Amino acid sequence: MTHEAKSREKRTVALVSVLAAVGLTAFKLTVGLLTNSLGILAEAAHSGLDLVAAAMTFFAVRVSDKPADTDHQYGHGKIENLSALFETLLLLATSGWIIYEAIDRLFFNPASVEASPWAFVVMGTSIVIDINRSRMLSRAAKKYNSQALEADALHFSTDIWSSGVVILGLIGISLSKFIPGLDWMHAADSIAALVVALIVIYISAELGWRTIAALLDAAPRGMAEKIETAASGVNGVVNAHAIRIRPSGPVWFIDLHINMDGDTTLNAAHAATEVIEKMVQSVIPGADVTVHVEPADPASGKKTKRK
Repeated sequence: MTHEAKSREKRTVALVSVLAAVGLTAFKLTVGLLTNSLGILAEAAHSGLDLVAAAMTFFAVRVSDKPADTDHQYGHGKIENLSALFETLLLLATSGWIIYEAIDRLFFNPASVEASPWAFVVMGTSIVIDINRSRMLSRAAKKYNSQALEADALHFSTDIWSSGVVILGLIGISLSKFIPGLDWMHAADSIAALVVALIVIYISAELGWRTIAALLDAAPRGMAEKIETAASGVNGVVNAHAIRIRPSGPVWFIDLHINMDGDTTLNAAHAATEVIEKMVQSVIPGADVTVHVEPADPASGKKTKRK
């Protein structure tokens, strides 16, 4: 598959997610206003952020696939990480608003909520759509190693659970109207909204940590050791050192130095670097690998000091 074909498929998946978010946001907002359900309004706000996040992902996927240029010599992959960070901040802000409104209704200004059939229809529809688009995004993320699509897939998979929590809240409200002794369940909607907010905060914190780590060029734990072991096992290589790993969107850039026997020919050294590149790419698929060759100190067998 050509680079253009891969980019087109990623953009298509992201665009479908945007369209689904538009429909869900409008549907939840309408039903939430009609029923005065804070749980559904919280989900509408959540879906509104999903729409913003999906639009940002669509934009990020388009930009990140642009080739490297003189101003961006490592490509444009970091735009995916920035998109995920902005999405995290939006989710945290919305969660704060939901918690404020839920506490206000629970302790200060109670509100009447109608658990109508439409409320169950909108949440059930949301779950079905979220299941399908999270699977679609997850498949594309794994296929193309896209962090932006992966973040979207993770985000929408949590929507399934939060929607289920809202449905439980609506069921609690319905039971409180017909079963004596369950009057306390009139607050189930606000409690459900609090649970939704806590779920979103947890997922946002996890996503935010991963995003910050990528922006700070943090390497996966143990990855440098794996690369060193793989490179050192190549015939003629004395050792591997000065390994640097840098993520940029879906691509990993890896630099490493190797020491080879002093009598190694130029052709043999070049052949060794080709082998090392393939071995490293077997550890990190699609990595952009640069190998620097240095002569080993024949007296000690240790690496020559770099000037």
